[in-house]
Amino acid sequence: MADSALQTVDRALAILELLADHPEGLRLVDIAAAMSLNKVTVHRLLATLLARDFVEKREDSGRYLPGLRLVEISSRRLNSLELKTEAQPWLRRLVGLAGQPVHLAILDQNEIVYIEKIETVHSLRMYSQIGKRSPVYCTALGKVLLGAFTDPEAAAILQRAGIHAYTPMTLTDPQLILDEVREARRCGYALDRQEHEPGVFCAAAPVHDYRGQIIAAVSTAGSRQDFLNDPASPLIGWLLETAAAVSRRMGYVEPEK
Repeated sequence: MADSALQTVDRALAILELLADHPEGLRLVDIAAAMSLNKVTVHRLLATLLARDFVEKREDSGRYLPGLRLVEISSRRLNSLELKTEAQPWLRRLVGLAGQPVHLAILDQNEIVYIEKIETVHSLRMYSQIGKRSPVYCTALGKVLLGAFTDPEAAAILQRAGIHAYTPMTLTDPQLILDEVREARRCGYALDRQEHEPGVFCAAAPVHDYRGQIIAAVSTAGSRQDFLNDPASPLIGWLLETAAAVSRRMGYVEPEK
């Protein structure tokens, strides 16, 4: 009896997962075929899910879709997610792998704001501290966060921010900065080659939420330079793994390639 009940629950959950993969909905016969079950069994399962609003049925097409109850439960979970809390274990892992400080930052108007920083015992002294702000245009974090916007929107942010050189390496031409933003969108990470602080090199990658939107960025920064001209650098791999892991914790599902 217990095994039968568990099988029923498993099949019901499998139906929900199947419907989630088909936003246009599926007919009863399609669900039965996909799950290799007879239509009577599938109909009973769907009737229970319908009664609890976990699925809904389009009367015009006979197709079944995920119901509002499922959306409600998912929303409660997603709204309870705390970015810093979910990110911290992964940030600490990245610190251990990279051997240099790691940051988590968000965009606030025309600047980035550090909301988390985890250091090593012998960290290079840097400007960054939790709560401090930095320019959006000469930090790897900023370039990644600008990637959430269209080129005209990003250009408008740059114009409002005002651009001046912090170091001899700072890019001050908006078009060159936008080129870096486009490259960050393309490859999934951005670089800062002493553009904000002398002797500090940085790589950053985006954190996405359940809507697929960029809500934050993760970076590792210090004196290491081995990753600057080597996309296959272990540091870049660790960074991308970290950003992807935090994104998953925030409900992001990476699109199939």
